Amino acid sequence: MRLISEPSIPVKIQKMKERVRWRHPSILQRGIDQTSMVIDDRKEDSPEFSFMVIGDSGTKSHYGHHPQREVAELMLPHKDDCRFMLHTGDVIYVVGSHEYYPANFIEPYREFLVGGDNPKNISYDRMVFNLPFLPVLGNHDYYDVPFMYRLLTGSTLRLRRMLRYKDFEIGWHGSNQGDAYARAFLDYMAAIVSPEELQNHLDSHYTAKTDTGRCLRYEPGQFTRLPNRYYTFRYGGIDFFALDSNTFNTPSPLPTTQAGEIYRQELEKRRQEIDQEELQILTICDGLNPNNPDEAEQLDDLSAKLDQINEVKIDIEKQLTHTTPIIDFEQLDWLRSRLIESWNTSEVRGRVIYFHHPPYVTEATKWNQAQTLAVRHRLRWVLEQVAETLGSLIKERPIVDLILNGHAHCLEYLRTVDTGYADSHINYIISGGSGRRPRRQRPEGTELMETFGDIPDSSTRKVADSLLYVGRNGYASQQQLPYSCVRIDVRDGCPPKFIVRPLVAERVEQQWYSRQLEPFVI
Repeated sequence: MRLISEPSIPVKIQKMKERVRWRHPSILQRGIDQTSMVIDDRKEDSPEFSFMVIGDSGTKSHYGHHPQREVAELMLPHKDDCRFMLHTGDVIYVVGSHEYYPANFIEPYREFLVGGDNPKNISYDRMVFNLPFLPVLGNHDYYDVPFMYRLLTGSTLRLRRMLRYKDFEIGWHGSNQGDAYARAFLDYMAAIVSPEELQNHLDSHYTAKTDTGRCLRYEPGQFTRLPNRYYTFRYGGIDFFALDSNTFNTPSPLPTTQAGEIYRQELEKRRQEIDQEELQILTICDGLNPNNPDEAEQLDDLSAKLDQINEVKIDIEKQLTHTTPIIDFEQLDWLRSRLIESWNTSEVRGRVIYFHHPPYVTEATKWNQAQTLAVRHRLRWVLEQVAETLGSLIKERPIVDLILNGHAHCLEYLRTVDTGYADSHINYIISGGSGRRPRRQRPEGTELMETFGDIPDSSTRKVADSLLYVGRNGYASQQQLPYSCVRIDVRDGCPPKFIVRPLVAERVEQQWYSRQLEPFVI
């Protein structure tokens, strides 16, 4: 039985549209583009600027230490030098509940919030940022608690065990199909009751202008809402595209062949095995004392393991239950058209995309997930169409200069080789180690291979190299847990140069050590 549940892709899409009043008559009448915004900080035209990237952060204090706060303190010396902060998803663990925003977000990032000197007075749905905070949705930001289901079946044992340990962060509420995230970060116009109030709101906050019409004006310290679950903005000649990968990560259906049936049986067997593993972990947790430092560390590990198990369960379920993939083509078509438009705009010198699920990664639990491959293929499909349309315009450059992701609990830098497709020679940075328990790199090595075709003698070739990996290593008392974020300095020129500065807070033998890795240039 799953401890968490996830809404379907059509539900995710429809609910988010309702919350921002997607294409409401008053919005259409004013020619407003609900997928664009302008960061109005009076500095957006400068070709040289810096920003920070974090992800998978949303955990609270663990037995006297707070990984997320350690990362926040790494960022504070860079706050005045950076123009904004990107978040690659999973803002709140485990189920995106509003009840965890005070401890898991507002408190650790208080210096980035207006009124942060009194964080207890800040409501999660009334946050205003003094430094632009620009997130995307992670899978945990959409999760819910199937509480009634477990009550009806009479199986509340797991729930009672989990609630005994606050660190599992399940609580009594879920995200309500992403509603908590929407109320925290989006321009939640569904809460506006009267037509007059809606019109005043639009005329007050949708005053910026772009080539696609009027759009939201993001004003640090005053109005810091996002227009939609996916959106774009231009800063310093760089086009940034924020995506919701939770709606195009459905795996392809299993083949209706003997090999497909064998694989289905293997998945069902694996699901049974991890159910037993989950029960064993919960039994061990019952006997551990969180007031004992050594046992508290073990509880941290087991909590992360339960999180990992639930991710595996959901990935297996998506493979077993979906025969026809449900894909958010509306968003993918939007990305395709906006990338083409970006390349045909002379003032744009570079492009950055960020979203949650990484298309390429070597973290041990994510590299071969069905969702990882699904996102890779969906993004590749978009880039192929963009390349076909642009032709010789792109010359020798990749279509996108940099892609930022989370989901994998690590810091990793990868670069694709010649994949045979339009996603060749693209730089990827995984920034998913900003609070949740770090994970190890896969033992298979740093070269990512891909099989092309679905027949036994299908060709296999290298598609990417991992050039840097910062994640868990060592065992027992020698275990090292590096939590991380990155600062990226953008330099003038076309194509632009990105100087990446990894920042690491490492926990070793119950002590914290901060370090800045050697910068590298993209």
